[in-house]
Amino acid sequence: MEFPIELQKSKSLLAKYLTKDVFELLKDKKTSNGYTLKQAINSGVKNPDSGIGVYAGDEESYTTFKELFDPIIQEYHSFSSTDHHKSNFNPDDLDAPNPDPKNKYIVSTRIRVGRNIKDIPLGTAISYEQRNKIEQDVSTVLSSFAEDLEGKYYPLNNITKEETDSLIKDHFLFKAGDRFLEAAGLNRDWPNGRGIYHNHDKTFLVWINEEDELRIISMQKGGDIKEVFRRLSKAVELLESQLKFAYNNHIGYITSCPTNLGTAMRASVHIKLPKLGSNMDQFKVIVDKYNLQIRGIDGEHSQSVGGVYDISNKRRLGVTEVQCVQDMYDGIVALIETEKRLNLVV
Repeated sequence: MEFPIELQKSKSLLAKYLTKDVFELLKDKKTSNGYTLKQAINSGVKNPDSGIGVYAGDEESYTTFKELFDPIIQEYHSFSSTDHHKSNFNPDDLDAPNPDPKNKYIVSTRIRVGRNIKDIPLGTAISYEQRNKIEQDVSTVLSSFAEDLEGKYYPLNNITKEETDSLIKDHFLFKAGDRFLEAAGLNRDWPNGRGIYHNHDKTFLVWINEEDELRIISMQKGGDIKEVFRRLSKAVELLESQLKFAYNNHIGYITSCPTNLGTAMRASVHIKLPKLGSNMDQFKVIVDKYNLQIRGIDGEHSQSVGGVYDISNKRRLGVTEVQCVQDMYDGIVALIETEKRLNLVV
């Protein structure tokens, strides 16, 4: 394996921290699952426009290749190799009364977490048999859910056109990953071993074997952020009572992309802010103050439509789940108040 000269044109964190000395130190190492440096950096090498450019193959990747992962984690999360992550998923600790009870601003609320199964390689390195077993185990647990979480599982390799159309209409269906995930090895054996579960109310959703082995999602129309968090907390607790998730006290819940470490949480709202949208400098000051990020309604790199923006927490590692959602909530309150003031200006 030779040093990837393609990275000379890249501005990714991989290009920044994979020096020739680090490369020489790590190039022949591999984890006990056989995951190599070449696999870890392939996405960033094949896609020089990556922001991060590196993926883990298992929990061990974060120690085997620590000379590369540690500085990336440090820069992205402001989290050092001696820090420790803490979890708190107790909804009673969240101070979040509905900031928009008349639904004038908040269109919808969505909170998700990623989870991966302990002692099994991540999606970048998982075998066909291991992926299928995860699908079987997780879908079996989900089939036992009752009350507001009760629903139906849709395996992607055995789904009708009618079911497909329904999932597309609800924006629930996930497809094979993009070129970044493809190069990371996350699209292998598509669509086998993958599926979608949602409850009857369509407020709770689980993706099996997308980027993470589980993406657990709670959502609903309007701005009752605490209710969305409470539902997610309940579902995660039920899943965790029957499945063992990969977690350690240093970097929290283990994920293939280092940006999702810690809580692996993204708490977001779609919110109408047309006045702030035309005053982006002021908009950015507020989101930066509350550790938030702005996206268009179709996700990263998309544009706003009709003055509606996707606002979410930026911090994930070194903060608890409650803190992630509190950041988002406090920022949303400030954004709504600013939008109201701007509407009063003639």
